Amino acid sequence: MRIGELAARTGVSVRSLRYYEEQQLLTSVRSGGGHRHYVEADVDRVHYIQGLYAANLSSRTIAALMPCAESPSTHNSDAALERMALERDKLTTRIDGLQRARDTLDRMVDVARTHRETLTHAGAAPVAEGAGFRCSH
Repeated sequence: MRIGELAARTGVSVRSLRYYEEQQLLTSVRSGGGHRHYVEADVDRVHYIQGLYAANLSSRTIAALMPCAESPSTHNSDAALERMALERDKLTTRIDGLQRARDTLDRMVDVARTHRETLTHAGAAPVAEGAGFRCSH
């Protein structure tokens, strides 16, 4: 099948398919006229690649996981599982950091609201609506 058909069958843009080839995640055979041709198994391969991208994995990491899809074996499966677990641990660490950052920002918003309410109740001129929180020095 040609690249347009693969794109239509997988819901992936032609541009993305070309990028997958540049990253050596997908291969094609060129016709005499230079057209890319793919095999039926490439439909599943593209879906697999899309799933890995949806998991926020990099092209480099996806390339490291491809032997499991290309040559299934106990060794390749174990290596893929180990790599996916490592990537999951990295995501967990990033999520934890983002949650701590959100919690810190929540505390700062609470302090800012309390400060604003204190100023308003003390008779200070309220901050104009929509102007947001202003700090005074």
